[in-house]
Amino acid sequence: MSIKQLRFKTQNISGKLSHLSNVLGEQGVNIRAISVSQESTEISDVCVVVDDPKKAKDALSAKEIEFEEADVLAVEMPDHPGGMNAVLRPLKDAGINVITLYPYIGRASNPVMILEVDHLKKATEVLKRNWVKIWDKGVYKL
Repeated sequence: MSIKQLRFKTQNISGKLSHLSNVLGEQGVNIRAISVSQESTEISDVCVVVDDPKKAKDALSAKEIEFEEADVLAVEMPDHPGGMNAVLRPLKDAGINVITLYPYIGRASNPVMILEVDHLKKATEVLKRNWVKIWDKGVYKL
């Protein structure tokens, strides 16, 4: 039930995100979720979920842009106060750490969040037991 995330370490300077977006866009790859955080004053950590991971990896490799690939979860969260905790509490109770959490772009009904966790299989089982909808590769086409 997991999907692919690509993670980049990039210099923390003007134009780096634009370059990344351009490399993917030129190959018809759409960024569906993105998280950018400052790792240090010189380096940013960028995580993306795209609509076509294989095409994205080929485009990045052709431009010699280094990346790491990871399996992550795309989960629906109830859209009401405290709704996020319907996902986070079962993970906490199971001792699962959420490493990265960021929103999926372009979904009109219930919010979809990307979760990178330290125990993917266990997290999937826990969330299913707690009636949390987990998207598979169909999320790429939302």
